[in-house]
Amino acid sequence: MKEIKLLFTAFLLFSCMSDSNSQDWPQYMGPNRNNTSPQKGILRSWPEKGPEVLWAVDVGKGFGGPVIKNGKVYLLDRTDEVEDIMRCFDFSNGKELWRYSYPAPGTAMFPGSRSVPAVDGNYVYSCGHNGDLYCIDINTHKPVWNKNVWKDFGGDRLPIWAITQCPLIYGNLLLVLSQAPDAGLVAYNKLTGNVVWKTPNLGNETYASPAIVKIAGEDHIAMVISSTNPIGHRELPQTMGRIVGIRPLTGEILWEYNNWQNHIQVASALDAGEGRVLVVGGYELGTAMIKVEKKADGSFGVTELFRHNDFGDHTKPPILYKDHFYAQFTTNSKRDGLACMNMDGKVMWKTGREPLFDKGSMILVDGLVLATDGRTKLYLIELDPTGFKPLASAEVLKEGGTGSENDQLASRVGGLTQNWAAMALADGKLLLRDQNRLMCVRVAK
Repeated sequence: MKEIKLLFTAFLLFSCMSDSNSQDWPQYMGPNRNNTSPQKGILRSWPEKGPEVLWAVDVGKGFGGPVIKNGKVYLLDRTDEVEDIMRCFDFSNGKELWRYSYPAPGTAMFPGSRSVPAVDGNYVYSCGHNGDLYCIDINTHKPVWNKNVWKDFGGDRLPIWAITQCPLIYGNLLLVLSQAPDAGLVAYNKLTGNVVWKTPNLGNETYASPAIVKIAGEDHIAMVISSTNPIGHRELPQTMGRIVGIRPLTGEILWEYNNWQNHIQVASALDAGEGRVLVVGGYELGTAMIKVEKKADGSFGVTELFRHNDFGDHTKPPILYKDHFYAQFTTNSKRDGLACMNMDGKVMWKTGREPLFDKGSMILVDGLVLATDGRTKLYLIELDPTGFKPLASAEVLKEGGTGSENDQLASRVGGLTQNWAAMALADGKLLLRDQNRLMCVRVAK
């Protein structure tokens, strides 16, 4: 009887720990890297003035989103042209607990921070504007190791929009894309920083981070590589982009699809189930769905299921809910807003310009979606393939200003607001940012 009680107590402790951990948002796009939260009890209506803002803190200009782990918030901030800054805040009140900064001179069009960190165990990992990859101890607030994913592999001049990698932890590995001349995807030992394996360069520059997809019961790393940028790289041969499947533990390239044509790839691949991989973009192809199957000899074959320009997303993979995809398809040439597409590639509806959703962030939670519109509004939306069904909206974010010459150019191209950062959700509180502030908003009971 005593043993049964002990086992029951251990089970309760494990359950509590699991529930607590499930409420964290420890990496880009959440616990499972798919912008889906296990949170329940989301408020289905908001006060007239919008959801309660619990706290707000000033941050540097940029697009880097936060992560949440064990009551702490981590954000890779940036003082443009000077340094990157890892900042840690108290999730309950926004108080800054510590920071670690390092020199990272230089700027790029759309200046500011770019990537989302990852927290694993006692360490926070981040990849900065110039490719500086850091492992920082969250207890001592000091770096354990650091590398440069660009210069270490023969990189010289940075890509046009700098380095935008959001690290992926896989077991004992830390995965980031280099795309310098001597490396493609790189796997580091997460505790030492030693290179475990690297692929060859995979083609053109890309801004997409690695994603996990399940193929025939196996984990594969899916990387999406841009086609040649005809504006930024007129001097290069114009080649198609690629979707590449890689074995996580060895770096072996298992399969590839070579008919992708999006010359500024930012969104990661999305696992659509049953061996299907969905990829979206915005310059110029919108979307392609492929199916990867394992053959009798152990190799893998790829079939294109559909490919068209009626659905896509400039900066993030879509939300997948009940066999339908939801994405914000607004680019320099299209204003399709929030759009819904079924599993066969048929577009069900688009909001267009009214309301316009433009490179914002979305989180699926409790059967609803919390979405920023890329500018100033936060929406609460009921997902329905028959039409757009907003439940609430509020002006939460502010427009960003213009400053440097690069910033002014970015404003002419990308608009005045550019509130495109990924969000984070835990314990009923949503973290989102504009070009000046990180905010915490209550969205659950």
